[in-house]
Amino acid sequence: MGVQKRTSMSVNVTSGRPLFYINGFSNMLYANYYFIFLSVVYVLTILANAFLMLIICVERSLHNPKYIAIFHLAVVDTCSSTAVIPNLIKTFIFNSQFIVFEACIANMFFVHFFNVLQSLSLVLLAYDRVIAICFPLRYHTINTNTRMTVIILVIWVILSVMLLVMVLLVARLSFCNSTVIDSYFCDHRPVYKLACNDTSTNYIFANFLISLFLILPVALIILSYACILFELFKIASREGKRKALKTCTSHLILVIIFFLPILVTYITAMVSSIHPNARILNNSLSATIPPLLNPIIYTLKTEEIMESIKKLFKRNKIFQVKS
Repeated sequence: MGVQKRTSMSVNVTSGRPLFYINGFSNMLYANYYFIFLSVVYVLTILANAFLMLIICVERSLHNPKYIAIFHLAVVDTCSSTAVIPNLIKTFIFNSQFIVFEACIANMFFVHFFNVLQSLSLVLLAYDRVIAICFPLRYHTINTNTRMTVIILVIWVILSVMLLVMVLLVARLSFCNSTVIDSYFCDHRPVYKLACNDTSTNYIFANFLISLFLILPVALIILSYACILFELFKIASREGKRKALKTCTSHLILVIIFFLPILVTYITAMVSSIHPNARILNNSLSATIPPLLNPIIYTLKTEEIMESIKKLFKRNKIFQVKS
């Protein structure tokens, strides 16, 4: 009853530009505790990623293509969490689930933009591992700092254009019935499904984006590791194989953490019905937990970063003793 009242109210508030109502977590038990949990996750995410970025910036030995890609992932993780969690915290504190059309479109763009960038960042790291293991003697000529930076800039530009098209296709729609969004943010599919005019173009473009930025990255990562495994079979010594695989473990863990929950949600939705609350909870965790775990895993599982941290602490101790 309360949601219906809010729905009719949101339709009448504006003509042409509706006031949306974010319905995610409204009917979920213990939602308040979940918001508190996300607040803790956000603070830890910012601290962990800031620490990783600081280490990479300070330690000159980490100024190489691999760590440019890792630094980029840390930036993306920080932005991804910032695009999602503060809005949820604001909703919890001020009980403000209404959002104007323009803010909804902006929210849609930035949340999807940084989520997709996480996916593409993992592909970029897979590309780095392929070059390092399959072409070790040519690594520094193929994968330079400049080339890695250019690739990142191209990814940002292409993705910005693609998602700008996505939100412009939503902006042309009319919303004359329900404006209650069954998600925790202005999610693309739940929003365009509320429109009362033809949404076939939105549907086609949404599937195109899923294929391009979810299915294709997974396929490219699988292909990259197939190439890596093929190359490992050529290495005679067991120690050589172990060392090569060790450089990939951090990346593989991140790939599983990021892609597995998303793929499970999509596959489950295709083969059977999934409860809206379960979908919203899974999607929100998929968007907020990987940005926290990524810097922690890379810090703990990468010898170069651990060595750099030890060097940094030794320098600080020497400086303290001298002062």
